[in-house]
Amino acid sequence: MAGNSQRRGRRLTSKASAPKGSGGKNKDSLAGRGRTLPADERPWHKGYSGTEKLPQRTAWKQDKERRVAAEEGRAPKIGQPGSKDTTWGRGGGRGVPVGRGASGGGRGGKPTGRSGPRVAPGRKSNPSKDTPELLVGRNPVLEALRAQVPATALYVAQGIDVDDRINEIIRTAADRGIANLEISRAELDRMTGGVLHQGVGLQVPPFAYQPFEDMVAASLEQQAPLLVALDGVTDPRNLGAVIRSAAAFGAQGVFVPERRAAGITATAWRTSAGAAARVPVAQVTNLTRSLKACRDAGFMVVGLDADGDTDLYDLEAAVGPLVVVVGSEGRGLSRLVGETCDLTVSIPMISEVESLNASVAAAVALAEVARRRSVEL
Repeated sequence: MAGNSQRRGRRLTSKASAPKGSGGKNKDSLAGRGRTLPADERPWHKGYSGTEKLPQRTAWKQDKERRVAAEEGRAPKIGQPGSKDTTWGRGGGRGVPVGRGASGGGRGGKPTGRSGPRVAPGRKSNPSKDTPELLVGRNPVLEALRAQVPATALYVAQGIDVDDRINEIIRTAADRGIANLEISRAELDRMTGGVLHQGVGLQVPPFAYQPFEDMVAASLEQQAPLLVALDGVTDPRNLGAVIRSAAAFGAQGVFVPERRAAGITATAWRTSAGAAARVPVAQVTNLTRSLKACRDAGFMVVGLDADGDTDLYDLEAAVGPLVVVVGSEGRGLSRLVGETCDLTVSIPMISEVESLNASVAAAVALAEVARRRSVEL
């Protein structure tokens, strides 16, 4: 037998086989995904420095990094939320992201025409849509029903503790012809995304904002005109808290920018404890222009600023028509808004505290305005 080519079990292929791989085919799945976002633009990264709402998980990561850095005696490696614009806007061309050229909007240099938070390639954003929202909590739901807020359905969890508020909620909803649906608590948890609902939820259509001009005119008809403006407040809980303070201290309305600011959502409704049903809220296209319109109408525009020129307790203009402007926690008042204000006011605090939460600062300022007016008027 010549050689052993006829033996059983012989190797039919060479030992050095070609390594297996994708052959570059997987790169096709990345086509059109765009660039990978840097750490300071990723909401889930501890280095996030965007202007959108900071996720709770990211805040926990940053707090952990601060503690570790303090123990090791070094600077924490975290971002500065609110210091970098991470929203899509309408720049020089239609639908072109702010800060980017016309060729950066999408595939082939075409503008995308989208708005809302910027997200990493391959991830879905959650833009606000004109869909019904679920207002939860016994006080918010009861206040909304008392104020004749439009509603389409009332959800009540099975087996909840029935008190006077629940009885009035069910009775009022029935009188208005609102569908009353009894569902399991697990289903209500799913519908609300785990938000504390106290066993009741009211499905409401998208919030109907008050026209800005009507709100200003109605305020001027009052004995003590008072409005509140929010500049860059992106947390709906802060918006709800400010609306609640505005209702408590006699303000006739609140207005916010349409872009890069929180709107009236179910979260804002719940935080306002129903005050959003009693205080008109307006959305304006340009906050600076709206503040100038208030000045032309006879209002004094006052901005809250930690470095303000006037002490809050020395604000003599509080007894006249007044607009109180509240900035965001991170950057405070924007430059143009600050320049539009007639004066800036600071809240006296001890040196160990740098600043107050936006809603807390608004409450303190409105309380002082109400106190002065009760004495002067």
